[in-house]
Amino acid sequence: MARRRHKKRTHVGAQNRSSNGVLPNSSAIRGPKTLVVRMGAGDVGSSVSQLVKDVRNMMEPGTASRLKARLTLQLVDIPIKADGQQERKSNRLRDYTTMAGPLGVTHLLLFSRSSTGNTNLRLALFPRGPTLHFRVERYSLCKDVRKAMKHPKGGGKDYLSSPLLVMNNFISPEEGDQSKRSVPKHLETLSTTIFQSLFPPISPQSTPLSSIRRVLLLDRQVPESTATNDRAEDNPYVINLRHFAIVTKPMGLSRCIRRINAAARTRKEHASSKGLPNLGKLKDVADYILDPSAAGGGFTSGSESEMDTDAEVEVVNANRKKVVSRKQAEEARKSEGAGQHGGTEAQRRAVKLIELGPRITLRMTKVEEEVCGGKVMWHEYLSKSEDQIQQMERVWETRKRDKAERKRVQKENVEKKRISKASNRVATDDVQEGAQNDDDSNGSESWDDEISETG
Repeated sequence: MARRRHKKRTHVGAQNRSSNGVLPNSSAIRGPKTLVVRMGAGDVGSSVSQLVKDVRNMMEPGTASRLKARLTLQLVDIPIKADGQQERKSNRLRDYTTMAGPLGVTHLLLFSRSSTGNTNLRLALFPRGPTLHFRVERYSLCKDVRKAMKHPKGGGKDYLSSPLLVMNNFISPEEGDQSKRSVPKHLETLSTTIFQSLFPPISPQSTPLSSIRRVLLLDRQVPESTATNDRAEDNPYVINLRHFAIVTKPMGLSRCIRRINAAARTRKEHASSKGLPNLGKLKDVADYILDPSAAGGGFTSGSESEMDTDAEVEVVNANRKKVVSRKQAEEARKSEGAGQHGGTEAQRRAVKLIELGPRITLRMTKVEEEVCGGKVMWHEYLSKSEDQIQQMERVWETRKRDKAERKRVQKENVEKKRISKASNRVATDDVQEGAQNDDDSNGSESWDDEISETG
């Protein structure tokens, strides 16, 4: 007989289950996961559909990048398919929120288009909210950004790690009248926290610098002085989103040496000789470096020896070293001398940011308490008095009580049905058992009659 299969990875009693009762695949110990979708796939248009794909690439690796083929999350150990495998026009918000829980999704980014033609974005924190509503005022796709650049940069391995989030001007200064603010102070802190939770936190002590390959810049437009503006609508909450790739190159090298280094790196990674200078007609590599007309190299000016940079930094060489004995380490330390900061080598590197796209300008219009619903915490175009706010609070309290009462009644009805089914099942079993006993008794009597007749 074949042995019964026991689940060792996903079962409740698996060995990889943590001691505190939290599964290793649960959202409590994993990083944030986002789901970028478009509501009304046939209504948003091709440009917004491409914008959704660009945003998915920007949110890599903690997002469902292949949502069009199937609603799965890449980093989930077991891919879970949703009820509808493709984004269809008939898909509703409930379809995505239902699958967000099993997939471990923490943030929902919903793109849609209104009847007036405005493109909107809803950023919801799953599963309890809140939800930030934005109007997409302007945007540029990744392909448009690449066309505008002379030397665009592709993705490659840059999308294997999360980008570095840089936020600017998200907290307004304390000065000024609070009534003239575009967004209240507590909502500014709330929006800052929500954007910070989109990506996993970075520890400067433990995170290697080589893993930080991209930068996501969120720059809030500085509101004008409230002294000249009497209305809060004159200072809208506008955020400019930019996406860059980080490129570093060693400083102090001529263009010839940089060209050889780049060709060697390309050949090592892709086994290709593309970009390698032709030195077949030269007798020595020094001729390539010193001769102005040799293989397109030659003497270079100071401007050619340095690249166009945004900043220059010193990076400590973090390469792994071979483990040696204590005696060998002391001899190496003595030979290196005390002027090298304990044996670590610092290298000056030029840092340059190359834009990847997309560019998006967002304007906050509304903040809701729950996931795409609930009480409106703030609205850009509507303002309420204290009496209206208290009345709204009473309305929502009544709704919450009614909802709790409906849940209680529904729970009682379910329990009654369960008890009724159990009692009916017991009664049915008793009837069947009684009928079987009657059949057995009738059969035994007929058997005795036959025996007496034959006798």
